[in-house]
Amino acid sequence: MLPHMDSLSFFLHWLSAPLQIGAVAPSSQALAAVITTEIAPEIAPVIELGPGSGAFTRALLDRGIPQRRLALIEQSPRFAFALREQFPAARVLCVDAAALRSIDVFPGEAAGAVVSGLPLLLMSPNKVRAILESAFMRLRPDGAFYQFTYGSRSPVACPILDGLGLTATRIGGTFVNIPPAAVYRIARHPVEPCVFQTQHEPGRSKPIEHRAAPSLLHAAEGPASNKEFLHGIRKLFKQQQRAFFRSEGRAGR
Repeated sequence: MLPHMDSLSFFLHWLSAPLQIGAVAPSSQALAAVITTEIAPEIAPVIELGPGSGAFTRALLDRGIPQRRLALIEQSPRFAFALREQFPAARVLCVDAAALRSIDVFPGEAAGAVVSGLPLLLMSPNKVRAILESAFMRLRPDGAFYQFTYGSRSPVACPILDGLGLTATRIGGTFVNIPPAAVYRIARHPVEPCVFQTQHEPGRSKPIEHRAAPSLLHAAEGPASNKEFLHGIRKLFKQQQRAFFRSEGRAGR
C-alpha cells in the first residue's frame, strides 16, 4: 500500500497541473472535519469529487461511512492510483467530475451527499454548472453538495445557483488550513407555493395557488410540476380576461 501523499509530493504534483489540483498543499484535518460535519452513516452512500490525497476520504470514514459506500471521482491518474491503494473497498473512478451524469455510481441508489474538493473558483461557469448538474442527478431530493472555498463568498455564482434552483449556505470555516477556507452546503431550493390574487366581483375574490416555476433540476425530476404550473397560468389568464371584459361591459352602460 502506498503511504499517504506528503506535502512535498502534493506540491510537486500541483506544479505539474495547478489548475486541475487548485491547492498547493493537502487539505488540513480541520477543514476535513468541517466539510464532513453534517455527514452521518445514514446519509450513505457518499460521492467525493476530487479527493486528491484522501484527506476528506479519511474524515468520511471517521464519520462512519464504510469504504464500500464511498465513490471517489478523481481525474488525476496519479491520485486515483494512490486512492485505490489506500481505500481498496471504495469505488475509485478516474474520470472528469462532469461525467458523473452518465455513470450510475451506485446502481439503483442515489447518494445522500457529495463532498467536493474541486477548485470551482478556477473553473469556467459552464464547467461549474455541468459539475453541479451531474452531481445533483446522482443525489437524493434531500441530498446536499458540500464545497470548500478559499474565497470570501460562495464558490458558486448566484446566476448558476438561481438557474439550477439551488441555494448555498455557509456552514463553517477554519484558519488552520493553507490557505484558510470556508465550507458551503449547496442544496435544492424548496419550491414554495405562490398565491396570485385576481380581480373578481366584491365578496367573490378567490386566490389561485400554484407552485413557483420549477428550475431545470426540478423540471427534470417532476414533469407533473410543469403541467400544474402551466395549467395555473392558463387559468389565471382566462380569469383575468373575464374580469376585464366584465369591467368594460359595466363602463359601457
